[in-house]
Order: sequence, then C-alpha cells, then structure tokens
Amino acid sequence: MGVEHEKRKSWDEYFLDIAKLVTERSTCLRRHVGAVLVRDKRILCTGYNGAPAGMRHCLELGCLRERLNIPAGERIEVCRGIHAEQNALVQAATFGVSVSGATLYCTHEPCITCAKMLVNARVRSFVVRERYPDEFGREFLKEAGVEVRHVEAAGKHSG
Repeated sequence: MGVEHEKRKSWDEYFLDIAKLVTERSTCLRRHVGAVLVRDKRILCTGYNGAPAGMRHCLELGCLRERLNIPAGERIEVCRGIHAEQNALVQAATFGVSVSGATLYCTHEPCITCAKMLVNARVRSFVVRERYPDEFGREFLKEAGVEVRHVEAAGKHSG
C-alpha cells in the first residue's frame, strides 16, 4: 500500500522487446532483425537473421550485398543470411511446433518472401516496430487479409 508501481507493459511491447533482444544474435552487417512467433501469449519460437547453421557468417566474410551496392529491400536472394522470420519458421518446423494462428512480433516488417511463407504457415497477424522498404510485401499482406500493426518503442513519438 502506498507503493507506486510503474505501468505494466502491454503484451505487444513485451513481445516486441523480446524480439529486440533476439536481434543481439544477428550476424548481419546491415540490419539486425529479431522475430518471435506467439500464440495465446506463449512464445512458440524465435529467429534472427544470419547464415544457415554451420555456415560462415557475414561477420567473418563481409557483406556481398554491400560489395555489390544492392539497396535494402532489393535482390534479397543475394545474401548468405536467412531472415529472422524464416529462421523462426524453420525452428518451429525442426521441433514440430505448429505456428498456425500465431502472431509474429518482429523488429521490422517482413519482405515479400517472408510474407509469403508466413501467410502459408497461417500466421495471421504481425506486430512490428519498423518499416522495411518492400511495398510489394505490404500489398501482398493486405491482399492476404493479414493484420499488420506498427507499435513504436516506448518513449518514441512519431512526428
């Protein structure tokens, strides 16, 4: 009694903060991305962007996309790395975890390739912090009826 408590985080803020923490495992030199797949307020799996298991990472080899001056959001196939959303789906498949009906919490919007995979896995809502330069991906998700919500970091104001 009489003790003031800080306001408790919303579920969106909580899972987005976990996605941000997951980025600390990323080995991409351009952008650190973290993804968390959640159903019924329970974490199903996580993923970050980096080279496939057992392969050398861009941290060791450098970034081919940088060397070729490929802009963000273009020619995503020219990369050693697997996107965070793809890694989360692979982890779920590896351990037999269904993600149907899950919500994706991710530090960035998905690219078109990840969007197609997530839609096919029946992930039906996405909560993201930052935009990704892939307008086709946004249009695809809209057509698929996937809800995409942008949640800003606490203390950050849009202006």
